[in-house]
Amino acid sequence: MSAAVAAAAAAASVSSKTTSSSHHPSNQAPNHGWIPFFQAPAQRAPLPALSRYESQKRRDWKAFVEYLKKHRPQLGLSRCTGVHVLEFLDYQFGNTKLHTRNCPFWGNPPDPPSPCSCSCPLDQAWSSLDGVVGRLRVAFEENGGQPETNPFSAHVVRLYLRDLRDAQAKARGIAYTF
Repeated sequence: MSAAVAAAAAAASVSSKTTSSSHHPSNQAPNHGWIPFFQAPAQRAPLPALSRYESQKRRDWKAFVEYLKKHRPQLGLSRCTGVHVLEFLDYQFGNTKLHTRNCPFWGNPPDPPSPCSCSCPLDQAWSSLDGVVGRLRVAFEENGGQPETNPFSAHVVRLYLRDLRDAQAKARGIAYTF
């Protein structure tokens, strides 16, 4: 028997002798001289439930890391730029109709809202992308990134989001004045 195993067995026998009398030995699983390195699933403390925001942030971060792995040539987090963020947003997220000036729905969305039969291009919904970028900005720094090099805070990303917001607002007949 090695010295480490002997010491572990001795510690286990000492700890079992010093337990309080309220614990009856028949209620405990025998350890046969070894110390378990993990707890059984029933003995683990339950993990606290993540908030909706934390769940979304974790999901978005995993998707971004996966995008970086699939990118050719493969990208490391330190080499990621705002342009890569825009590629990721285009690659990953849902679409919405963005009506052109020639479309009869330009500035006049259907009432009640329904799918349009026009041939206007699809683009990402600004509000969704703004939320994703905000969560990823925080996740980048939580995963060791420096605020000065955060690609989600890049000027090109902010311009893209602003232009997308303005174009979608005009298409719906809403003017943002701030």
